Amino acid sequence: MPEWRRRREPSTAMLWLSPLIAVGLTMLIGMIVFTAMGYDGFHAVRDIFLTPFLEPQRWPDLGVKAAPLVMIALGLAIGFRANVWNIGAEGQYIMGAVAGTGVALATHDMTGWWILPAMALAGVIGGMAWAAIPAFLRVKLQVSEILTSLMLTYVAVQALYYLVRGPWKDPDGFNFPQTRMFSADQTLPAMMEGSLVHLGIPVALLIALIAWLLMEKTTAGYAVKVVGLAPAAARHGGFGADRVTWATLLASGGLAGLAGLFEAAGPFGQLTPQFPTGYGFTAIIVAFLGRLNPLGIVFGGVVMAATYVGGEIAQTTVRLPQAATGMFQALLLFVLLATDVLVKYRIGWKVRAA
Repeated sequence: MPEWRRRREPSTAMLWLSPLIAVGLTMLIGMIVFTAMGYDGFHAVRDIFLTPFLEPQRWPDLGVKAAPLVMIALGLAIGFRANVWNIGAEGQYIMGAVAGTGVALATHDMTGWWILPAMALAGVIGGMAWAAIPAFLRVKLQVSEILTSLMLTYVAVQALYYLVRGPWKDPDGFNFPQTRMFSADQTLPAMMEGSLVHLGIPVALLIALIAWLLMEKTTAGYAVKVVGLAPAAARHGGFGADRVTWATLLASGGLAGLAGLFEAAGPFGQLTPQFPTGYGFTAIIVAFLGRLNPLGIVFGGVVMAATYVGGEIAQTTVRLPQAATGMFQALLLFVLLATDVLVKYRIGWKVRAA
């Protein structure tokens, strides 16, 4: 009878090649699916995956959308390596933006260089505070952080809706559910005059480099890996699993909160009900596409950003529905997991004894 047998440890080259294979297979399957749905499958996939890279005017859009994905995925990847599964980064992203916006509204009539850093600090603290809840529940009560972090996302969404429709509604906003627009001292500066490229993009790249150094060159990074791979050996070596759980959840929450503040202070310029963009969930795909490696996550973030930008293009050129972007992202995750299985396992035949 057939059974799955684990291969010998796959080569590094194969592990890094499988995400590229997954992208190629996703494009092929996407063509077939879109054609079966009555769309021009070839042009749809071309616009989603290739047009954002081939048209230089789309590159700023790629950077703007990749930056929050990279920041959130970096925090998630650190936790995933320790088998700490934070699925609620979307909620931490929202609460980081809410905390930073609170500072912006409190300093609305003020000016000064210090306001934006204060907002960023509040965003980090807001995300960390939201992640501290599942961390506490896991460490003290052994409650799964998967469920608690995910459920808290919906609480964060409702808190955002309450604020922008109630106490934080812009009095000059013609009754629209939104906060005041941020002032010049409360928004991310553009890297070039008239460009969409803002300060958050180089900050995301810098964080990726710091995360790589932390995970590959420090004792803390080694502790995270050991706790994830061999919990018993970690206990013997003095690496406390509880401390790692706290550290990784707070780090992922802080980075998600910072990403949320950067979105609020960058592309949005205020908080609106449309602020939850799904980046916290998409970042999970980015983390695995980048092999939980900080430098690989930069690649994964750009690829996933292309699906957002390309999806908007395909809505105009091929008349694809907006939901096609989410379908494509889910398909990419499914194919990536499938290729991982084929890389790490093979089908063998087990002969029953007579």
